[in-house]
Amino acid sequence: MAVAARGGRIGSGGGSAMRGFCSYRIFVSAMFTLLFLATFSVLITSHPPRGDAGTDTSGNAHVRRAFLALQSDPGKTRLDLIREQTNNHIALVNAYGAYARNLKLEISKQLKTFEEMAQSITDLQMKENYRNAFLESDGPIDEDLLRQFEKEVKDKVKVVRLMVGETKEAYDNQLKIQKLKDTIFSVYELLMKAKKTGAFASSIAARSTPKSLHCLAMRLLEERIAHPEKYVDDEPESEFEDPNLYHYAIFSDNVIAISVVVNSIVKNAEEPWKHVIHVVTERMNYAATKVWFKMRPVKGGAHLEIKAVDDFKFLKPSYVPVLKQLGSASVQKFYFENRSDNITKDISNMKFRNPKYMSMLNHLRFYLPELYPKLHKILFLDDDVVVQKDLTALWKIDMEGKVNAAVNTCFGSFHRLSKYLNFSNPHIKDKFNPKACAWAFGLNMFDLDAWRREKCTEEYHHWQNLNKDRTLWQLGTLPAGLVTFYSKTKPLDKKWHVLGLGINPSIIADLR
Repeated sequence: MAVAARGGRIGSGGGSAMRGFCSYRIFVSAMFTLLFLATFSVLITSHPPRGDAGTDTSGNAHVRRAFLALQSDPGKTRLDLIREQTNNHIALVNAYGAYARNLKLEISKQLKTFEEMAQSITDLQMKENYRNAFLESDGPIDEDLLRQFEKEVKDKVKVVRLMVGETKEAYDNQLKIQKLKDTIFSVYELLMKAKKTGAFASSIAARSTPKSLHCLAMRLLEERIAHPEKYVDDEPESEFEDPNLYHYAIFSDNVIAISVVVNSIVKNAEEPWKHVIHVVTERMNYAATKVWFKMRPVKGGAHLEIKAVDDFKFLKPSYVPVLKQLGSASVQKFYFENRSDNITKDISNMKFRNPKYMSMLNHLRFYLPELYPKLHKILFLDDDVVVQKDLTALWKIDMEGKVNAAVNTCFGSFHRLSKYLNFSNPHIKDKFNPKACAWAFGLNMFDLDAWRREKCTEEYHHWQNLNKDRTLWQLGTLPAGLVTFYSKTKPLDKKWHVLGLGINPSIIADLR
C-alpha cells in the first residue's frame, strides 16, 4: 500500500520531468551511435601511406586488415597467425644470439648463424610478391600464394627449432648445472671405488710381512739351527733390573727396525754402558732377533735384553682384555676376514681393520710396571724412531707427579681428543674434554711408581672393556692411551720428539 501510494504521487506530480529525462537519454545514445559509425567508416575507407614497409605492420593498417578479415576474408586471419609465428621465432633467434653475445662465448660461428637466420626470416616477409599481395593490397588473399608463404615460413621455423634445440644445452643454465652435477657424481663414484680398492689393498699389505724381512728372519733362523753352539742364551744380567741405570722399552717384530733404534740410542749416548734396552718381540721373530744381535753385538757396553711376548706368563685372556676380545667371533671377522661382504662401506675406516692394532705386542705398553716391576722410570720408544742425541736428560725432568711425559701434537683445532674419541658416546662425553690436546706415542717417559699409584693399568682395562664393540674409538693404542693417561701427562718440548722426520723436508731446516 505504501509503495503504490508513493508511485501514484510521482505520476501525478512529476510527469513532465520524467519525460524530459527520457528524451535526454535517447539523444545521448543517438550521438554515441553516430560517432561509432563515423569512426568505423573512416577506418574502412582510409588508405595507409605507401613506401614504408615498417608502418604496414602496425597502426591503422593493422586495425584495417583485422576489420576486413573479420568482415569478409578469412585468409587474412590466417596470414596474421603466420606472421605472428614468424615474428615470435625471429625474437627467439635474436634472444639466443644476444645471450651468447653477453656470455662472450667462443661461438662466433653460431652467433653469425643466428643473425643470418633472423635476417633470412625477415627477408622472407619482405619479398616483393608477398609484400604486394599481403601488405599493400586491399583485395582478397590469394590462396595459392598464402599456401606458398606458409610453407616457406614453416621450413624456416623448422630450421630455427632444430638450431635452438642443438644449442639450447649451451645456453640453458639449469641443463648445464644438471650436466655438471651428473659429471661430478660420476667422477666421485669412480674416486670412491679407487679409494676403496686402494684402502683394501693397503689393508692386505699391512697384514703381510714384507718378503725381504720374512726371508731375513728365515735366514737368521737357519743360521741358528745350523750352528746352535754359537747362539746359546746368556744368563740374565743384573743390570736389567738396576733402577739406577737408563732403561728403554722397544716392542716390535721387525728385526731391522729394532736394530736401527738400538744402535741409534747407543751411538748417541755419552755413557752407553749405563743404558739398558729391553726388546720384546713375537715368538716367531724371537730366535731371528737373538741371532741378529749375536752376529752384531751392541757396542759401547750397552746392555740388551731380548724376550718374547709369551715369556710373560701373566698375559692371559682372563687378565688382558685385548686377548679376550681377540677370541670373539665378531672381532676375528672384523680384523681377519677378507671377503668382499666384510669390507666396510666407510673408506676411511678401512685402516681400522689392520690386525696390528689389536695385537698383544702393540698393547704391551700398558703393562710396563708389571713387565719391569723393579724399575722406577722407563723410556718407551716406537720401532720407527731414530735417536739423534743423548736422551739421558729425560730422566732428569721433573714429572710433577704425572705418569706420562710426551710431546703434544695439537695446533689450532687439529689433533684434539675429538679427533680420536667418539664424543657421541655418553661414557666419553661425560668424562673428557673434546678440545683437550692429544699427544704422541713413540717417545714417552713413564714414571712407573706414579703409574702404580694411579692404577693406570686398571684404568686401561676399564676403558678397553667398554670399547669391546669399538664404539668409543676404533684405531690403535693412541686413543686408549689418551683416556688412560688423561690429566696424567706432562708436555715435553717438541724437539724431544720430532714428528715427520725423514718425511717432511722442512723439519730439517727447523731443527737447525
